[in-house]
Amino acid sequence: MKRENFQSRLGFLLVSAGCAIGIGNVWKFPYVTGQNGGGVFVLCYLLCLLVMGVPVLTMELAVGRASRRSAVQAYYKLEKPGSKWHIHGWFCVLGCYILMIYYTTVSGWMLGYFVKFATGTFSGLENTAIDEVFNAMLANPGELTMWMGLTVIVGFLVCSFGLQKGLERITKVMMLGLLTLIVLLAVHSFTLEGAMEGVKFYLLPDFARAAEVGYGQVIMAAMNQAFFTLSVGIASMEVLGSYMAKDFTLTGEAVRICSLDTFVALMAGLIIFPACFSFGVKPDSGPPLIFQTLPKVFANVAGGRLWGTLFFLFMTFASFSTVIAVFEGLQANLIDNFGWSRKKASLFNGVFVLLASMPCVLGFNLWSGLTFPGGRNVLDFEDFLVSNLLLPLGSLVYLLFCVSKWGWGFDNYLAETNTGTGMQMPRWIKPYVQFVLPVLIFVILFQGLLPG
Repeated sequence: MKRENFQSRLGFLLVSAGCAIGIGNVWKFPYVTGQNGGGVFVLCYLLCLLVMGVPVLTMELAVGRASRRSAVQAYYKLEKPGSKWHIHGWFCVLGCYILMIYYTTVSGWMLGYFVKFATGTFSGLENTAIDEVFNAMLANPGELTMWMGLTVIVGFLVCSFGLQKGLERITKVMMLGLLTLIVLLAVHSFTLEGAMEGVKFYLLPDFARAAEVGYGQVIMAAMNQAFFTLSVGIASMEVLGSYMAKDFTLTGEAVRICSLDTFVALMAGLIIFPACFSFGVKPDSGPPLIFQTLPKVFANVAGGRLWGTLFFLFMTFASFSTVIAVFEGLQANLIDNFGWSRKKASLFNGVFVLLASMPCVLGFNLWSGLTFPGGRNVLDFEDFLVSNLLLPLGSLVYLLFCVSKWGWGFDNYLAETNTGTGMQMPRWIKPYVQFVLPVLIFVILFQGLLPG
């Protein structure tokens, strides 16, 4: 079967950025920045993205583009005879499934809040009542199932139309809408009274404040965020790489994907921090920031219903762009490994992900007593498996495969990365990616597995 290709370079960049841009950018990045002192953290994050994120992203893309196949078959094609690197490909498939059986629930929350703001649910509510909207949604298994189910069904429906007519076409529209919305929302935040205090906290490095948190903690948090924001390690980017043309170098494309990803994360902060300072809200209030803190801000601002609707439309686009990009990876693996048609793969995956997502949905209500090691609920445990184990471990495997003589080898990786026009990956980087970068990734893996 002939391999599909992206229709355009813009399509590839927007789909890849859409895969990387997700809830981590617009939910996690602002509150982690708040918890780690603001500007110094942002500075460290940008540096870590450059020295860790870009090289690892080029490796996953290189494996995909060189093989023209999805995770398992890519290793089969590039590994030396008799070696077992392809086993990791099956862990990548597992990782994508685990990611989607909780990510679709959270994506459903975004969709639910978009509808609630659009229909005026929050209009005239007191602060305690705003908190209760989120609690009531979590307590209602029927409502959560509806939003999650809608996300899954529409997601696989998009993917069933193919790469160009489905994923690429829809993601282009969503990403252009997302980028427009985020600029609009940031400009609005700047008009709020006291907004500049929030901007200063966010972007001006304050080393005294960072020292209070601890420089080690700030650097480690920046490494973690820079690493996880790109969704590398479970082959979702590798599959997108397998659809790429060879016209442009992978270093240049990786830098563009990172730039788009970072732009959205930074702009999310420019929406949230001015609003927090304007209304006296703590910017380090953690995960509730999006669903409980910000709705209170929107409820107290002129035109709040409109701005809340636009914000959660933006959040829906951000999360759904990741959902359909990872769904495409799941499709490709069934098509490549078992020779299935795209329609058959869509039907199987749709039913499987719907059923497998139910424990996460029920973990907030009917199964709320179910806990895993560390007192985690179902969603937290599934997130722990992906974020703390499969992503860093998978990235380490891709790295070793690309730079060691037992794998594909550095020369093959470098040749593929530098094929095409654009920014070249220098050969002098070899000692860094062979000896330093594996240690940095191992530190992230080790730190992520330590008891919280």
